Amino acid sequence: MVTKSVLVVHGPNLNLLGMREPAHYGNATLADINNSLLAQAKQAGITLEAYQSNAEAEIVAKIQSLASPSSANHKVDFIIINPAAFTHTSVSIRDAISAVNIPFIEVHLSNVYARESFRHHSYFSDIAVGVISGLGAEGYNAALQFAIHKLNQ
Repeated sequence: MVTKSVLVVHGPNLNLLGMREPAHYGNATLADINNSLLAQAKQAGITLEAYQSNAEAEIVAKIQSLASPSSANHKVDFIIINPAAFTHTSVSIRDAISAVNIPFIEVHLSNVYARESFRHHSYFSDIAVGVISGLGAEGYNAALQFAIHKLNQ
C-alpha cells in the first residue's frame, strides 16, 4: 500500500502566530496548527510535512523540489498553502505551484474580504482546488479533511 502525502506550506509571518494580531489571526501558534494537522493526518494514515518560510525564494524552491527526479521517493499528492502576504504579490510561487501540477487548497486564517482592499486579490485562487478564508486555524483542518477525502477516492 502506498502512503499518500500532504505538504502544508506556511508563508511569511506565520511563524509569529499566537503573538501577531490575534484579532485577525487568532491565538493558535504555528506549532498548535501543525500538531493538530499531524494528528489528523496520522489518524487518516497519511504522511504530512509542514514547512514555513518568510522568504519567497525558499518557498519556490520547496515547491519546485516536488518536481525533481529525486522527489519520486517522497511524492506529495496534495498541497495546502497559506501564502500569507505572498498571496497578493507572488507570481513566482504561483508559477512554481502550477509547474508541479499537484492539486492544492489556498488557506487564509482571516477573512481577506473583510480586510483592506489590497488583500482581496490572490494570485492563487483561480488555480486552486478551493479557497478557505476566515475560519482561523480550523481552516487548515477543513482543508486537510478535504484533501484526505480526495486522496481516498
